[in-house]
Amino acid sequence: MNSVPKMGGIYPARKAITLLDEFKTFAFKGNVIDMAVGVIIGAAFGKIIDSFVKHIMMPVIGLLLPTNQGYLGWKLVVGAKEVPYGLFIGEVMNFLIIAAVLFIFVVKFLGFLTTFRQKEAAAMPPTLTREEQLLTEIRDLLGAPHKTPPPQVH
Repeated sequence: MNSVPKMGGIYPARKAITLLDEFKTFAFKGNVIDMAVGVIIGAAFGKIIDSFVKHIMMPVIGLLLPTNQGYLGWKLVVGAKEVPYGLFIGEVMNFLIIAAVLFIFVVKFLGFLTTFRQKEAAAMPPTLTREEQLLTEIRDLLGAPHKTPPPQVH
């Protein structure tokens, strides 16, 4: 008798091992690791832009429209409640800068590189395989004008 009970035609231990193998295949593919690295770098990039907006851009804007706390002090007071619209403007600026940088780098720069590589690849003649070379030679031989051999004298 088998020590592992059979359930619904499938052994649970075998199914768990198969599931583990599938997970290892998925988790250690190059695409998943590349994506994880991209997410981590993207998060770090977001923090840099956030710091740029909060510590450099918005204080400069606050100098142009002075208040006690710069843009942090921009508030709309309605009764006893405050609406800190300066913080919202800071977050909007943060988003716009990130979107602009991503647009310029991803869409424009990488699009330019892709177009450049495609033009470069199109300019180079394709390398033929051995089979293609032989077929080309056969085509050329079949398409060449036939020369009739000179008559033989007996």
